[in-house]
Amino acid sequence: MTAATPKQRYLDLMSAFPTGVGVVTSLDVDGKPRGMTCSSITSATVAPPTLLVCLRLGSGTLDAVSSNGRFALNLLHAGGQGAAEVFSCPDANRFAQVRWRPSLSGLPWLVQDAFAVAECQVTEFVKVGDHAIVLGEVEEISQITATPLLYGLRRFASWPRPPASDQRAVDQALLDVWEELPAL
Repeated sequence: MTAATPKQRYLDLMSAFPTGVGVVTSLDVDGKPRGMTCSSITSATVAPPTLLVCLRLGSGTLDAVSSNGRFALNLLHAGGQGAAEVFSCPDANRFAQVRWRPSLSGLPWLVQDAFAVAECQVTEFVKVGDHAIVLGEVEEISQITATPLLYGLRRFASWPRPPASDQRAVDQALLDVWEELPAL
């Protein structure tokens, strides 16, 4: 048996730490939606409310966030694994595979897969290795109560689901929130 490389040991370490899952979305210079799955998400500060996300250098999503100066963080609920998988693969037609709509500001929101969306104005980029740390001041939040999607030990999971009657209420609340958005 060969010894694990430092990179593999690091990946093993981080895979043992479960985290929430989101999809970072923005618009590129041509107005085309871009997005990628992100589990490197955290609150950076409360005042002003600022999120930190890490995006891969060279990705179309990072390019869009850089040129647009804005992004949306779509936090996925327990039923959002399909969207997480779609946005983690190098598919040019990601947005054709999920239900989404532009917010009032035009940023892409995932309609069926997110229980919360935070729209952010980029305040800083820091390049670290093969990623960029992106800090964004939160300007808008839309949220309902739902069970978040988690990722750890190289698989998706969630806390136990609520009773079926509660889940129907969550499903209906998701639809109500998205349908209340004004048409653009």
